[in-house]
Amino acid sequence: MIKLDILAIGAHPDDIELGCGATIAKEISLGKKVGVLDLTRGELGTRGSAEIRDLEAKNAATILGLTVRENLAFADGFFNNDKEHLLKVIEIIRKYQPEIVLCNAIKDRHIDHSKGSKLVSDACFLSGLRKIETLLNNKKQTVWRPKQVYHYIQWKHIKPDFVVDVSNFINIKLKAVKAYSSQFYNPKSDEPASPITSKFFLDSITYRAQDLGRMIGVEYAEGFTAERYIAVKSLDKLI
Repeated sequence: MIKLDILAIGAHPDDIELGCGATIAKEISLGKKVGVLDLTRGELGTRGSAEIRDLEAKNAATILGLTVRENLAFADGFFNNDKEHLLKVIEIIRKYQPEIVLCNAIKDRHIDHSKGSKLVSDACFLSGLRKIETLLNNKKQTVWRPKQVYHYIQWKHIKPDFVVDVSNFINIKLKAVKAYSSQFYNPKSDEPASPITSKFFLDSITYRAQDLGRMIGVEYAEGFTAERYIAVKSLDKLI
């Protein structure tokens, strides 16, 4: 069994790269084992296809240096926070036993983001209940509840509860995002345009990270919201 330090979960392939790609790259550089779980294959995306997204996600995983990446192939746009979907997520949480789970923004433009956020948050809690039984390879899984659940920031400008200095990792994030060449700015594409296919959107990845960085006195940063109070061992551990 592979035990992960961090499991990042997104409703669609590319959610992780856009929301917390630089943070993941930083944690991996520090020796952490990080995995990604995509809930859907992004088959309703305006451009590309599920098959193309599969390949792009694999390439992005290599760029980031992920330990593992899985996809539950839930129905894009139509998955629900119900027993069937919760149990699938619980199985993955118990399989990899992450200390920290990163998930979609609590509120966002795309309906799957808020749905995925609540689904994963609920699954993290239920995964710790021993009377909920799940199987992996026909063997009963051990219960597991992550110590922390954090939500990365996506389309909407949400005030973060904390930010991570990612100044040395923004280029890895951008490279991972651009691995999804079917989804973002491509002047040669003849497919329909969408809010994320403009050059403005691609540029916004950098300047949003710059703005968060400016607020804490570094070059680039990524922001997160937390489900409970943030605790520190000492005041001098803060930037």
